[in-house]
Amino acid sequence: MADVDFLKTLSDAGIPTTQVELEAKWKEEVVNSDSAISNDDKMSPFWRFTTAVMTKPVLWLVNFIALTLFPNTYVKLAKGSFLELLADAVNLTRKSATKALGVVTFTREDGNVAITIEAGVVIKTTLINGVVFEVITTTATPFVGTNLTLDVSVEAVTAGADHNLAAGYFAVLVEPLAGIVSALNPVGWLSTPGADIEEDEDLRARVRNQFGTASDFHTDSVYKSLIGTFPGVNIDAIWFEHNAPRGPGTANAFVLFDFTATVAQYLNDINAYITDDGHHGHGDDLIAFQMPEQNQILTATIWHEDFLTAAAITKLQLDVTDFINAAFRENQAYSPTLTLPYSRFSFSKLAQELHKQFPNIHSVDFSLADIVSTLWIPRLTSLTVNLSVTE
Repeated sequence: MADVDFLKTLSDAGIPTTQVELEAKWKEEVVNSDSAISNDDKMSPFWRFTTAVMTKPVLWLVNFIALTLFPNTYVKLAKGSFLELLADAVNLTRKSATKALGVVTFTREDGNVAITIEAGVVIKTTLINGVVFEVITTTATPFVGTNLTLDVSVEAVTAGADHNLAAGYFAVLVEPLAGIVSALNPVGWLSTPGADIEEDEDLRARVRNQFGTASDFHTDSVYKSLIGTFPGVNIDAIWFEHNAPRGPGTANAFVLFDFTATVAQYLNDINAYITDDGHHGHGDDLIAFQMPEQNQILTATIWHEDFLTAAAITKLQLDVTDFINAAFRENQAYSPTLTLPYSRFSFSKLAQELHKQFPNIHSVDFSLADIVSTLWIPRLTSLTVNLSVTE
């Protein structure tokens, strides 16, 4: 249906769809009505005005029907508020943007010095594709005893999925704190991922899925609908394991998030919603897990043009590192081809995308061959980017 030309459909039905056709139809109607108007020369101001008054509104109406009304009648083609109306018809609403919630680990220099991390302390990233991301502490939290480290609750300064960064990205205190030597988001720092306002394609997928939830039985569609109500979860990124992993009546749902940070508490909330709140089928036992990962160690060697300055070379190394990390879902600063389950991650395609993004790259070489995944995604535990001048 995406290729449907509704103007052609109207035209095929005998409805004029262009100014020329409408003017011809208008003249035909004038003749057929035995009009007494004889001043119908095309240069006549009166005739031009009369023709415009009769044809322009009709042309606007025809275009509105063909280009706006008809396409937005169908879930496949509807956009914006029109899609929201269709979603409302199946008891769905567009998911709002949310802020990322989690913790940052503060380290103090002396365990014998009492320190309280106040609410409002801002921790930021370095530049990632020209953008700095920030989180802010939400509650005043004191160090306990002589412990040198302290986890403090934080939330993203702004809503959006781009704050769902991997461990180690939030590492810069905007204002130094006396006695504090470092602040860093640890592995598993996210408790609730941030999310952008739901895009049309994601809402469209949920609307389509909703038609499969009408059954009294809890099918995949029903569980996709339940899990998909949570921000940051795309129903097209849920895979099921049906072969009774814990015995008859059991299944697993594996959720692929658009980031690599672990979200144990968030998954607990999803599982509690399904199991403890009674949103599961009679006799069902379904548990949601984060998509399994397999660790990879990658070295990228980049040959660049020889006219680059030292500062430009340093920036290129940082940017290439962020770009490769983005492909492995550690940030959303760039838009390369992402890792996926049951797929082949192509390093030749990644090299092509690097060339397109950074014109000063002459050649790219990776230490790994293509990664072929099943029910898991590759994750980088070590990434080294080496730069060399083109010979």
